[in-house]
Amino acid sequence: MGADSFPRLSARTLNFSLGLPREFLVSPDGRRVVFLRSESGTTHELGLWVCDVPGGTERRVCDPTRLLGESGEALTGQELARRERARVVTAGITAFSADEAVRTAVFALSSRLFVADLVGDAAVRELTTGAAVVDPCLDPTGRRVAFVGDRGVHVVDLASGVSRLLVGPAPGEPEEVAWGLAEFVAAEELGRSHGFWWAPDGEALLVERFDETPVPVWYIADPAHPEQPPRVTRYPQCGKANALVSLAVVPVDGGAPVPVDWRSDVELDGKVFEYLAHVLWTGAGPVITVLTRDQRTLQYRTLDPATGRTTVREEVSDDAWVELLPGTPKLLPDGRLLTSADVADTRRLYLDGTACTPADLLVDEVLAVTDDAAIAAVIPGIGARAIARLNFDGTMRLLSDSTGYAVGAASAGAVVVSQRTLEGPEVVTTAQLGDGQTVMIASYAEPAPLFPNAQTFRTGDTGMPTTVLFPTGHLSGSRRLPVLMDPYGGPHGRRVINSAHAYLASQWFADQGFVVIVCDGRGTAGNGPEWDRRALHDRVGTADDQAVAVRAVAERFPDDVDTTRVAIRGWSFGGYLAALAVLRHPDVFGAAIAGAPTSDERLYDTCYSERYLGDPATNSDVYDRNSLIPLAAGLSKPLMIIHGLADDNVYPAHALALSEALLAAGRPHQFLPLTGMTHLANDEVVAENMLLIQIDFLRQALKLDLPQRQ
Repeated sequence: MGADSFPRLSARTLNFSLGLPREFLVSPDGRRVVFLRSESGTTHELGLWVCDVPGGTERRVCDPTRLLGESGEALTGQELARRERARVVTAGITAFSADEAVRTAVFALSSRLFVADLVGDAAVRELTTGAAVVDPCLDPTGRRVAFVGDRGVHVVDLASGVSRLLVGPAPGEPEEVAWGLAEFVAAEELGRSHGFWWAPDGEALLVERFDETPVPVWYIADPAHPEQPPRVTRYPQCGKANALVSLAVVPVDGGAPVPVDWRSDVELDGKVFEYLAHVLWTGAGPVITVLTRDQRTLQYRTLDPATGRTTVREEVSDDAWVELLPGTPKLLPDGRLLTSADVADTRRLYLDGTACTPADLLVDEVLAVTDDAAIAAVIPGIGARAIARLNFDGTMRLLSDSTGYAVGAASAGAVVVSQRTLEGPEVVTTAQLGDGQTVMIASYAEPAPLFPNAQTFRTGDTGMPTTVLFPTGHLSGSRRLPVLMDPYGGPHGRRVINSAHAYLASQWFADQGFVVIVCDGRGTAGNGPEWDRRALHDRVGTADDQAVAVRAVAERFPDDVDTTRVAIRGWSFGGYLAALAVLRHPDVFGAAIAGAPTSDERLYDTCYSERYLGDPATNSDVYDRNSLIPLAAGLSKPLMIIHGLADDNVYPAHALALSEALLAAGRPHQFLPLTGMTHLANDEVVAENMLLIQIDFLRQALKLDLPQRQ
């Protein structure tokens, strides 16, 4: 393949996402949008930018390469772990924080602390700290910044530049104790990336303390460097202990921390609220969200910062699991609490327990609230996601294309929408003021060298969202094509979206001579609570859904689909699904590529596995029924397993256990270890060659004689 091949370009541009604006923050008055963007479609370093909305003028506040010069980035283990949990694959400024007025921003760059003026033209300045900086956060008044360093929370006064340790492990406490960081479960599974939160007046912090001492010790070795010791990690293995998590109110003036109690009052009725899911501190007061370990009961609790006592504000229960809707809860200035709940097949917003959105509207995320409305993402139809203003009187106004796929950010003053459609691969980002004025925020992304030819519809008796892609220029009825299934398929995952940009790799595979099918089976997002809960205790049914989709697409395109030559590929849950498909349905699937597969949920983490499969101590049969290991002896079709040997999300033990079971049964298979790669496997050379190796494997496995295309 030449230097300009799609695999090379896709790897170099991170699937043509570099150069796109991202991580938006909108000022309350709507006059400024702060965001991150690299200077080109091939540059990994993100810079800090501001768009002055009334005129649409963009200015770069900080260029990370100029700040660092020749020294380059140096990251701590804590920062690397934060990026892995957040799926950050870029460099430079990967996150920032601003004051309430969005006039000043702070960020970490190469574990150093910087402050930037978002309104004037003052130069970016570095603040001296006594520790490597992780997750800096500016207080709402803009006077102080807190950050995590050496397992403690530090505070820096912006005026004087003086930095001091506010709270941290006591002398003699083990390395497993840390303050101010989100523990693994929160960051990986609960959508909570922070471990401290400012009071609105900037005079105190709510700080998490976690102790991983009870958590099992796991090791990650690098076989390519046997001279190096293995990396010691604490992994909350399914059925085992989680980290011990607590909260404290810590005054900035040096007063004694006030422990927060959400576990000892008489209203618990025997329940143990093990997970701290969310923390919110606004002018109306602090609210914490806690979950039982089985995730069937959630409580929103108000907190008295002076005493640390909490009181139940609302409780939500569900026979399967309680859904955590991104962006909730929210406290309105008048003290009303905005929450969400799944009732029957609806996901609605509630104000103090009263529904305030239409029953037939599926809410996907809350971006911001005003006195009389929520700005939210909603699901208007198959593959679609739109930004809308949801008025609390039950009416709605769409702010983006109802047939496309949109993400965004908002404040009371403006809304930012990044719009994707199936009409073109471009991502168009606009800022919309309340008066209707709209300005565009530029994209520097590289144009893709191909255009996805995607058709989306529902298949099977259950109406599974399905997208089909034919080779560029394919004439209907001209020839029957081998099939490549390209799903993710896991609970809450969503691959079928109305975005041409999302199908670039799938189209490249199609252009190698396949009809590519992307099917969202049971449990995937965007289809309502009843659909979600079909994943309860059921992993194997996802493979049944993929088999149904193959047959349904073949019936729809009888002269274009060759059902005698069907393969499937996937990563993570998709890797599990790919292996499961050839093991469970060898009559349908002739080959599989399983990337980082979760072969047995007992080897995965507590929060995810137990949510869907229950407690392994009491649901052992459920885990056995959904494991790949008991099925390994039945492998009769070609299988390639790919796994990063430094993966600390889906540990290599998953792939090795599957390979061992296959070998014990005498079943030939291929195993491709990725030395030094984590779950993201984002090295440019590796990413490029993995696509090429997969095509070679599929050609051999399905005995295809197809020309190689770029």
